[in-house]
Amino acid sequence: MLPLRDVNPTRIRPVVTWAIILLNLAVFFLLQPGGDEGGSADLPGVRFASGADEFAYENAAIACELTTGEPLDAAEIIEGRCSARDLAPMVFPSKNVWLSVGVSMFLHGGIAHILFNMWSLWIFGNNVEEAFGHAGYVAFYLAAGVAATIGFVAVNPDLTVPLVGASGAIAGVMGAYVVLFPRHLVLTIIFFFITAIPAIFFLGFWFISQFALASQESGIAWEAHVAGFVFGVLVTLPFRRRLLANTLSGSRPVPARS
Repeated sequence: MLPLRDVNPTRIRPVVTWAIILLNLAVFFLLQPGGDEGGSADLPGVRFASGADEFAYENAAIACELTTGEPLDAAEIIEGRCSARDLAPMVFPSKNVWLSVGVSMFLHGGIAHILFNMWSLWIFGNNVEEAFGHAGYVAFYLAAGVAATIGFVAVNPDLTVPLVGASGAIAGVMGAYVVLFPRHLVLTIIFFFITAIPAIFFLGFWFISQFALASQESGIAWEAHVAGFVFGVLVTLPFRRRLLANTLSGSRPVPARS
């Protein structure tokens, strides 16, 4: 299923959603190296296949680093597993492993990855931004991304590959959306047909489908998606009525019934 847009107008300009999208695009196209660029030969014991891989290891969140609190050493990268031996030199000793959690939210693994993420944020982000307010939405978005990373690390504490992408934070936005606007329609392409699906069914199907990835070697961090979505639901649910009062949807008068 491919979402086209939701039928849920707002009365604000979603400047934060626009800014997040522009920042992600700028990082991807202006800062991240292309996949065909060679890696550095000067690193201790490690030669990365490309500059993109080297950039990700140097800047992105890595579960093993967050578990141990320190950057990977050469043996951990080569062997692909966490080690407590500390026999090899750290490859990026100046890396701030805690700051990398925030950095990872703005890195992506390819053009399809970033375009799908930004399209999803464009569809669902504006209404959630209206509900939370600009400042609250920034805090919510970043917190959802952190929660998604924590969930991923909890399931994969010894993983030594970088975690990149805004998917976890966007999953949090989607979780908030399904709580706030479960009946609003999402225009969706299904087998070359365009149909309108209530958000609770579209996003519910998306959430359940993440567990199907658990048995596949897809390279998709489904654990981060699940954790982000659950965070969005749990944070939004207690404040649903108050948040809806801030939105165009929540301000619509209810028809009188005779």
